[in-house]
Amino acid sequence: MTQTADELELAVASAIKGDRAAASRVLELIKPGVARYCRSRVGIADKGLLSADDVTQEVLIAVVSAIPGYKDQGKPFMAFVYGIASHKVADAHRTAGRNKSDPVEHLPETLAAGGGPEESALANDSSAAVTRLLSELPEKSREIIRLRVLVGLSAEETAEVVGSTPGAVRVAQHRAIKQLRQRIEKEGEGRWR
Repeated sequence: MTQTADELELAVASAIKGDRAAASRVLELIKPGVARYCRSRVGIADKGLLSADDVTQEVLIAVVSAIPGYKDQGKPFMAFVYGIASHKVADAHRTAGRNKSDPVEHLPETLAAGGGPEESALANDSSAAVTRLLSELPEKSREIIRLRVLVGLSAEETAEVVGSTPGAVRVAQHRAIKQLRQRIEKEGEGRWR
């Protein structure tokens, strides 16, 4: 285990006993990974009711609420956290799918700071392309790519989250990336003809 994983396990054990400072430390330690995971599943653009930051907050609230009843089942605490995150992302997608409105009270009088429409369109186009490519993979392969590439977990940590072995995770990641590369190359050939 890494130093951070050891620190997390100690903080979880103290938080289960009711230590509020330990619960805060748990949230500090898990927030970066949860945020990366949610961004990988939701995207970085705020889409009405579907915002990666909002989903991240929902996950953190659910985790801190679940800590008192948490029972160690031989898996890392982060496997438990990513399970909650997966469910919260699915809930957010269902909610966003039901509500097609995007109401605003007032129109802005000035343009928003940051990139213009071109930058926004390019960012959305790139995000949509990645999402489309990932959607062509089987669910387990998609989850492995998200956890390994986008969240940055090790093969061992990913294996614990998805219920596999580190070797199987590496093989699945290799095959998924190869499949994505072939798809990108095939699409690229079609554009130049």
